[in-house]
Amino acid sequence: MSPRATTSPERVNVSALDCGGRRLDLRRVAIMGVLNVTPDSFSDGGLYVERDAALFQAQRMVTEGADIIDVGGESTRPGAVQVDPQQELDRVVPIVEALHREFDLPVSVDTSKPEVMSAAVEAGAGLINDVRALRRPGALAAAVAASVPVCLMHMQGEPQTMQQRPSYGDVVMEVLAFLAERRDACLASGISPDSIVADPGFGFGKTSSHNLRLLRNLAAFRELGVPVLVGLSRKSMIGQLLDLPVDGRAAASVALALSAVQNGANIVRVHDVGMTRDAVRMLEIVNEAD
Repeated sequence: MSPRATTSPERVNVSALDCGGRRLDLRRVAIMGVLNVTPDSFSDGGLYVERDAALFQAQRMVTEGADIIDVGGESTRPGAVQVDPQQELDRVVPIVEALHREFDLPVSVDTSKPEVMSAAVEAGAGLINDVRALRRPGALAAAVAASVPVCLMHMQGEPQTMQQRPSYGDVVMEVLAFLAERRDACLASGISPDSIVADPGFGFGKTSSHNLRLLRNLAAFRELGVPVLVGLSRKSMIGQLLDLPVDGRAAASVALALSAVQNGANIVRVHDVGMTRDAVRMLEIVNEAD
């Protein structure tokens, strides 16, 4: 399968995303802060389930320089149990609504359920971040109707089973071909090429070796002609390679974010906003120096 679409979206130069009327500037690397309102996420499960705790953390990320906040109401860690749509709606919608009201920056919703996409966008979310790349029944139609940008992620398998012996012939080309197919499905449904973001899905049905190969070859994803989002923050590969617990992975996460930026990432999704922002901005200053 060719990674190129007949509409040649690789020539599109996306300098910003219009996230429901709020602009996400992509002329520099954008920092996406992670806000999981779940009891079981691998890194911060249970910390921000209550509204006040979630808003306090959001304020902290805004102060530290987040460009967008990503709200998730269902854990997608390996082995995670699915939650029903109403439970996810109850977790996500009030927080999205509060963030949209309290802060000026864009808010994204991390979900695969079409009903959650629609309700979250109605509440103020300006981007749909879907680990299943709009493949669930009704998801693509919901995204088209929502008329906000979408982030399409690659995942081999499902969260319950994705880390049980993931296998590829060529992980870079297979992930690239998948994202090209999902991009083309969005284009065919009427989503604008300047409203699509691609995410290789580090840690989602991939070994540490697969992740490292994707990171080293991230520049290949420029062929898609859309911005690239990378989420490596606190991932299990850090624990496997450096024998570090989740709460000790901040420095390694920043190093991976910098590597991703050097290889072409436009958006980095992180838990530790302040230190990532400082490191990325310093890298940009060095790269832009005469």
